[in-house]
Amino acid sequence: MKVVAAVIEQDGRFLVARRLRGTHLAGFWEFPGGKVHEAESLEEALRREIAEELNSDIHELKEIFSTSHRYPERTVELHFFRGTLAGPPHAALGQDLKWITREEFPTLEFPPADAELLAELAHFRL
Repeated sequence: MKVVAAVIEQDGRFLVARRLRGTHLAGFWEFPGGKVHEAESLEEALRREIAEELNSDIHELKEIFSTSHRYPERTVELHFFRGTLAGPPHAALGQDLKWITREEFPTLEFPPADAELLAELAHFRL
């Protein structure tokens, strides 16, 4: 399964969203994004997901990190992009949204697949 996520940073803070009940890894915090549909490019998928989840456009996309992770029930191929929102984010699906600093990453529970990216972001500017 291919997944895309947006690493959105403004004023030294990163936008994260809490996964909804009834979804894989419900309750975990993540960078906004989702599954890539068949015949979609990674960028197209991320623009669609951001529109659906945050009711905003995203531009200036640049892939900064990719990895794959095997969960007991599935393997995911993750592609993380830096991007800039066209307007303020709105929780279009009712999910919790937060702006957090690098220092706050360890205070929230993220999916195991995000660990490498979080370590890089905590220490380096990608």
